[in-house]
Amino acid sequence: MSGSVSHRGRTALTHIVLIAAAAIVIVPVAWTIAAGFRTQISLLMGEFFFKPVWFNFAEVLFSKTSDFLLNYRNSIIVGVTSTALCLVVATLAAWSLHRMRWPGWVVHIFLAWALIFHMIPPVALASAWYTMARSVGLDNTFTALILAHTTLNLPMALWMMSVFVRDVPRELEEAAAIDGATTPVLLRHVILPIIAPGLAATAVLTFVFSWNEFAVALTLSMKQTATVPVAIAKFAQDFEIQYTQMAASAALSILPALLLLLIAQRYIVKGLTQGAVK
Repeated sequence: MSGSVSHRGRTALTHIVLIAAAAIVIVPVAWTIAAGFRTQISLLMGEFFFKPVWFNFAEVLFSKTSDFLLNYRNSIIVGVTSTALCLVVATLAAWSLHRMRWPGWVVHIFLAWALIFHMIPPVALASAWYTMARSVGLDNTFTALILAHTTLNLPMALWMMSVFVRDVPRELEEAAAIDGATTPVLLRHVILPIIAPGLAATAVLTFVFSWNEFAVALTLSMKQTATVPVAIAKFAQDFEIQYTQMAASAALSILPALLLLLIAQRYIVKGLTQGAVK
């Protein structure tokens, strides 16, 4: 009897901890979304009950002085392209590291360097990248932003894809090689179908990191190429902070990542847990 009570107590405590953790994540997001439906006065007065308004969203999306839809398009272009580049390069690099005859110390040093580079704050690289982009005529271009985001997110993508490629049974590759499969055929018809969940998980995380990146985008972009985080920051002006419009734009910025998570949820969970249970 006491064991059953103890088990129920641990279960209840686990549920309480999980609910508290979920609240820590959900409450700030819900508060931000709700702030987008408030008036500036209502928000600053701290009213708990308020009448929802659509003015902020209309101002952000359709105002003649707002470039938010342009910024949205820019973020999609940069995010999708840099994610695609990361997936291609990371998958090929992971396959090379774990399937070609590299010495073990080369693999370890390469992955260690990728981890160290990923730990460098992006803002520390922004000024150097701006100087480089300007010297070759790529300042205020999508090319500079895409290359910068690819460089920033490639170490994470490489580490993730290394795990998935490493876990592919070598017997399948050997069987395909015996049947005369070339390396491109092997990658396309054997490797990629097996690591598809890992590709989905890596793609979503890479896209989200690119979508939310601010420091490099602020440095390398101007009005024509500014991304969503840069657009949100512009609501904080010298003499006024437009909190409600900032909240509305932040709520709209959640949609792409949320849509990706809903579409690829099954593959993401499978990819992130692959190899955890044999």
